[in-house]
Amino acid sequence: MALLEQQPPESKGPSLVVQLAILLVMSALAGGAAWFAGSYLESRTAVEESGTAESEDAAHGNPGSEQAAVPGPVGVYTIEPITTNLAEPSEIWVRAEMALVFEGEPDPVIAEAVHQDLFAYLRTIKLRQVETASGFQHLRSDLEERARVRSDGAVKQILFRALLFE
Repeated sequence: MALLEQQPPESKGPSLVVQLAILLVMSALAGGAAWFAGSYLESRTAVEESGTAESEDAAHGNPGSEQAAVPGPVGVYTIEPITTNLAEPSEIWVRAEMALVFEGEPDPVIAEAVHQDLFAYLRTIKLRQVETASGFQHLRSDLEERARVRSDGAVKQILFRALLFE
């Protein structure tokens, strides 16, 4: 019995006051970090918005803009969706929703000619040509090349909004 009475009582951890102090310090650090991140993102957004306004002023030739003019405004023209069947297997249908990126102002006449050429090309592809990711990349580059040739270089890129096979 004497041995049990001589042992010091076991420590049960930090006191309640120490735990509350640590909690307050951690809360203050988290609040400070959130405030810093918010103010940083807000200032970054303000800089981007002012940069966009300045580049629009420069593109339109407004006096007082500090940046140089953009090489040429980029125009995006959404063409009508193309729905057709594939060359092989002929029971598979494709629907392509695309937009053409023009250097400068979009021309609807050129866009319609490019649309018809892309429609004709999509009728000639086979499903096995576009089954893989690299096949899709080849299809995209082929369509962009055809669009550039048909538009005499006015179309710079094709943007796919949707490409569905059924």
